[in-house]
Amino acid sequence: MFRPLTGLAALAIAFAGATGISHAEPAGTLTVYTSQPTEQMQTVIEAFNKDYPDVDVELFRSGTTEVMNKLQAEFAAGSSPADVVLIADAVAMTQLKNDDRLMAYDDAPIEDIPDALIDPDHTFFGTKLITTGIVYNTGLVEDAPASWKDLTAEAVAAKTIMPSPLYSGAAVIHVGTMVQQPEFGWDYYQTLADNGAVAGQGNGSVIEAVARGEKAYGIIIEYMAFNAKKKGSPVEFVFPAEGVTAISQPVAILKSTDNEEAAKAFVDWQLSKKAQEQSVGQGYFPIFDDVTPPEGYPKVGTLKILPTDAEALLKDDQANKERFAELFGG
Repeated sequence: MFRPLTGLAALAIAFAGATGISHAEPAGTLTVYTSQPTEQMQTVIEAFNKDYPDVDVELFRSGTTEVMNKLQAEFAAGSSPADVVLIADAVAMTQLKNDDRLMAYDDAPIEDIPDALIDPDHTFFGTKLITTGIVYNTGLVEDAPASWKDLTAEAVAAKTIMPSPLYSGAAVIHVGTMVQQPEFGWDYYQTLADNGAVAGQGNGSVIEAVARGEKAYGIIIEYMAFNAKKKGSPVEFVFPAEGVTAISQPVAILKSTDNEEAAKAFVDWQLSKKAQEQSVGQGYFPIFDDVTPPEGYPKVGTLKILPTDAEALLKDDQANKERFAELFGG
């Protein structure tokens, strides 16, 4: 119900108007480093600019590992032009946080976001739920795989491709999570390698190989498979019975930003319902309960997500990459 302004409130507003005091709208250049596909990010920027037309967003896009390498090289050289980082996994963000590179943003709009997606110190915030499962080519496969273990059969593994953690942040999470599970461990990957499975680079190399029929099976993040199917590729996606691995594509502001207001506006927008609805349109699971997931996706609450020890992932990151490279090449 509308309530008239009190005398003090009205006086304060009048004073602000008379003296020209106001909060300036975010403006200027904002540099975003991201692992999200370029085509999707262009759509994100267009939508963001409808709300913040005076912010000129400059984009550097690559895989999470390459984004992190670029940042580390720039930090070593003295500074980075990046203001905001939007990358595939919380492990890389944890590394930036531990290196004291991230700015705490205590006023971020997080009231509707699951606690599991929020850094306790408010330095980064999950923007999506991205799961990894199995894609297969419907023209090459008669009996669809139902579990991760189905990929280990010799006839199947020889036709399987996966993304490499040397290129993909999602693969870092997936491999690191899988080897933490007692029923899988490195024995699982040893079997895949022994039976002929191969690694590409990022998830894009996996969906291309499976969609073209170069490989019959792939390990991949779900939205790429669903998007390819929507565009006519002969593929289907499976959420394996044992569970999926998941990442949250967190967003963070670098402490070194020279445009804090625009950076905060970008984070605010990423955590808005408008952004979540756009994410659904791009094929992502939403992080809000009141946003319907994409067509064909299960309800978020029905997913079985394999547990991940993020600190252990960070500690074991280099060893995991080296072991993977030994098995599948670098």
